[in-house]
Amino acid sequence: MRFFHIRFSLLVLLLLSTSCEFRANSSVSNSLKIGTLLPLTGEISAYGIPMQKTANLLIKTVNACGGVMGKPVTLISVDDQSKPQVGAEAMSKLAYLDKVSGVVGGAGSATSAAAVNIAVRNQIVMISPSSTSPSFTERAKKGDFKGFWFRTAPPDTFQGPVIAQIAQTKGYKKVSILAVNNDYGRGLVNAFIPAFEALGGQIVNKNNLAFYPSNAITFNTEVLNSFQGNPDAVLLIDYSQTGSLVLRSIYERGLLAKTPLILSDGLKDANLSQLVGKSHDGKLILPTANITGTAPSAKGPAFSKFREIYKKAYNGQEPSIYDPNTWDATAALILAAESAKSTAGETIKEHIRTVTNPPGEKVSDVCQALDLIRQGKKINYEGAGSNVDFDSQGDVTGNYDIWTVAGDGSIKVVEQITPENLQAFK
Repeated sequence: MRFFHIRFSLLVLLLLSTSCEFRANSSVSNSLKIGTLLPLTGEISAYGIPMQKTANLLIKTVNACGGVMGKPVTLISVDDQSKPQVGAEAMSKLAYLDKVSGVVGGAGSATSAAAVNIAVRNQIVMISPSSTSPSFTERAKKGDFKGFWFRTAPPDTFQGPVIAQIAQTKGYKKVSILAVNNDYGRGLVNAFIPAFEALGGQIVNKNNLAFYPSNAITFNTEVLNSFQGNPDAVLLIDYSQTGSLVLRSIYERGLLAKTPLILSDGLKDANLSQLVGKSHDGKLILPTANITGTAPSAKGPAFSKFREIYKKAYNGQEPSIYDPNTWDATAALILAAESAKSTAGETIKEHIRTVTNPPGEKVSDVCQALDLIRQGKKINYEGAGSNVDFDSQGDVTGNYDIWTVAGDGSIKVVEQITPENLQAFK
């Protein structure tokens, strides 16, 4: 594996010596090529694998109804291994070797941050289904992305206030924070703290926040930090693979039943209870805890139809948390290319909002949308995850699910709220 990375890095350096002009011109081809940059192995592969299946299904659906500009779309998939550096190398491959026009991904915010500059330099449209760090909005405002960055999941600038409102509604006046130390964890922490304090809340460990590395395997110091000072609740921000180890550590210290927990969207995994494990008497641990979680509610106008197609294709399996957003990200690239009548990323980016934002005929079926575009009609694609109306920073808004862990260990959605109406949460 070490030899592969050295050899690949040398190849990337050789390719980087080629002029940007050559890369831009070579991206124009007779048929559309799209890449996926997703975690098929590693820490967040539980999300990446179903996201990849969703992208595969969208391309299969599109090719069955004529493809783009009368030709089949090619999907080239790379595994970022849940590691930002690998993601950057994989994006270089998609850019310089495969010469894709657009990329669906990354999944984790840290990987997207490592890859997006490569996409921008090579005029590749990058649409993430699940990178929620607010830093992308800030960079987009500065013009860093030159319009090549979009995402179909709402940023944590919305989720932070949602969590703050939940805490206040439940009467949690003092909250401690326990979070993974990466772009995702830091971004959501920075969105939550001012929102909670604006509501009169106190961050118990604000002067010594309990951050831990994404590759940590023990969490003694961080767990003890977050439960000191008698907080009314502890906010845990992470993905399920490492987050489940943190939850197990909390349980083993006798703290799980003592203090309520608020869990971020990265922990909304159908297998979370199984990952955390069972007690000495053979019972699942998590259902004994007082847990409230948040996650973007991926239920746009096309969700029911998407769910039907997905379950039929994958033997009754339910879509995962960011699958609807992946469907929309892939669809947006497809529809924009058909509208642009081009495979050049520079041209495709100018048509993303043309096919997803008003005005235009509202349409949720991708094949129907393609047909309307071919007829010369303007469309307003409304997706499986949301209405897919991108603002000037490439962000969308959306609703949020409030969830808990049921007695059988499953994830149960108990309420839905919107960023525009946080007081509606009861």
